[in-house]
Parts: sequence; structure tokens; C-alpha cells
Amino acid sequence: MKSLKSMIATNKVIEVEHPELDGFVVNVAYISRDLTKKLLERATTVKYSKTAKGPEETVDNDLFLKLYTAEMIKGWSGLKLSYLPDLLPVDLSDFENVGDEELEYSEENALDLMKNATDFDNWLTSVIKDVKNFNKSS
Repeated sequence: MKSLKSMIATNKVIEVEHPELDGFVVNVAYISRDLTKKLLERATTVKYSKTAKGPEETVDNDLFLKLYTAEMIKGWSGLKLSYLPDLLPVDLSDFENVGDEELEYSEENALDLMKNATDFDNWLTSVIKDVKNFNKSS
């Protein structure tokens, strides 16, 4: 008899094109509830609280977002500098010709985008919540 556990694809990464930014493709990893819980545990510290008179858990939200983003976004291509104003407030005055110049993927760029572009964060969250995205035939 097969077990469900042996069939679960834990390292599934898909390419998803942003619905409004032509050619901007993000490599997105599936994040299970178990992995999310582990990331949250890594970002949680327990300290003694004088007001609560006992141990108190504190979540470092910045650390959690950093860990979560690193697990979820595995790369991207096609993020043109000209798309950035559609995602977040930016100052592109230092660039003579934005045109087709792209912002390369890095964990730091991904984290900055997640921190500052609410619509981008919401879109990616909806992508990973829809398990059908991870079961489509390639």
C-alpha cells in the first residue's frame, strides 16, 4: 500500500508569469504548512517577561519575511526597471534610459520587493495558496 507521505512533492518549483507585467516570470517554490511553521519557529524567540511574569514568545517579523521569501522565490527573469513604478514607489532618475534594462534577481532584491510591494506580495501569496498551480503538467 502506498502512503500519501511518499507522494508529496516537497521541492516543487514552478514558473509563473506576472499577470500584468509582460515577460516577468518568477520561479516560485511550494511552501507547505509544515515548512511555514518551521520558518515561524526559527523567527520566534522566548524571553522572560516582567509584565507577564513568565516566558513570552516574540516573532521577529523581519526575519520571518526574509526566511519565507528565500524559501518561496527561487529566481526571476524579465523584471524590467520600467515595471517597477507599477509595483512600488521608485526613483529612476539616476538611469538615463530605463527601457528594457532588467533588475536582476537576488535574495536581497526579492526581499526588498516583498517588503515594499504589497500587490506583488499578495499575488505571490495567492499563487502558492492555489495548489493547482503546482500540479499542472509541464
